[in-house]
Amino acid sequence: MLEWRQKHAFFGILLYIFTTVFVINLMMMKPEDKIWNALFWIIQLFVCVNAVAKSFMQENRGRLLYYYSVVHPRHFILAKLIYNLILMLLMSVISLICCMMFLGNPITNPLYFIGVVMLGGVSLSLVFTMLAAIAAQASQNAALMAIMGFPLIMPVLMLLSSISRSAFEPVLQPGLPGMFMLLGGLDVLVIALALILFPYLWKD
Repeated sequence: MLEWRQKHAFFGILLYIFTTVFVINLMMMKPEDKIWNALFWIIQLFVCVNAVAKSFMQENRGRLLYYYSVVHPRHFILAKLIYNLILMLLMSVISLICCMMFLGNPITNPLYFIGVVMLGGVSLSLVFTMLAAIAAQASQNAALMAIMGFPLIMPVLMLLSSISRSAFEPVLQPGLPGMFMLLGGLDVLVIALALILFPYLWKD
């Protein structure tokens, strides 16, 4: 409820999505399939950084101390994970609609791509929420989140790009079930690490 009151941040993210997609449209009009796919996931990455990663950065030390006194750390991080997950799912849908409107619609299997976008939004939000929680305990060091986030988010982005490529082709590529299982395993691992490690970070 406290985060939802800050509607300026929500509308700022919407403005960022529209502006980014519109600028790409002015520069490239309607890109080909592979470039469209790559641009979409790059947009998703920066949307997630703006939407999810700042959820901890905007908390001051006094408010965190208040949270520490009234709520269990696992409940706190779980609430952050759920809120950021829902927010990123909403932003993913808006990004997809904007890309289809301004950059064309080269997708041959839209239902499959929408499913991948939802899964990708979940994965990106979980990873960046955990990274933001760690960085927030290091004197709000945003540079630390960027340093830790790059090696962690690159495998996720590569997996999402490979999985979503089948939505632009009439024939599904081999190995998709394994990729989905790997991505789901990474999500479960991030949730488990958040629930295990965050109580120790919370004490500091």
